[in-house]
Amino acid sequence: MGTQPPGTARYGAAALLAALALGAGSACAPGVPKSPQEAAPSPSTPARICTTLVSYWAREALKGSYWAGLDWEQKGMSNAQYAIHEEAVAAGRAEERTAGQGKAFELVDRLVAQRCAEQDGATWSSENWRPPSPAG
Repeated sequence: MGTQPPGTARYGAAALLAALALGAGSACAPGVPKSPQEAAPSPSTPARICTTLVSYWAREALKGSYWAGLDWEQKGMSNAQYAIHEEAVAAGRAEERTAGQGKAFELVDRLVAQRCAEQDGATWSSENWRPPSPAG
């Protein structure tokens, strides 16, 4: 009798399931983009980019992650963004001591969003920073 080597059936089943999932997800799932125009991301503002970048690194610092030790340039921040980062980390650490890490993350996100909005992205202080090029 022709038995298959161990694992062959598993690989075939996995491939079939993946193909079915891809087909079903793109054709039937609500909210899944069906055209390139629907899939295009919305443009980001300098304040939104600043908030995303600085909040991420401030949270990493609070978690004590390995990569949090990179310098501000390696993290892609301007001088002003780094100042916001340092303020947020200090506030987050104080909040963490009294209210826990979850509340510290919430405070960091609010503080960073406020400062980045006030400074329109806080990119003006770095000659190395360039705005994203328009999609062309």
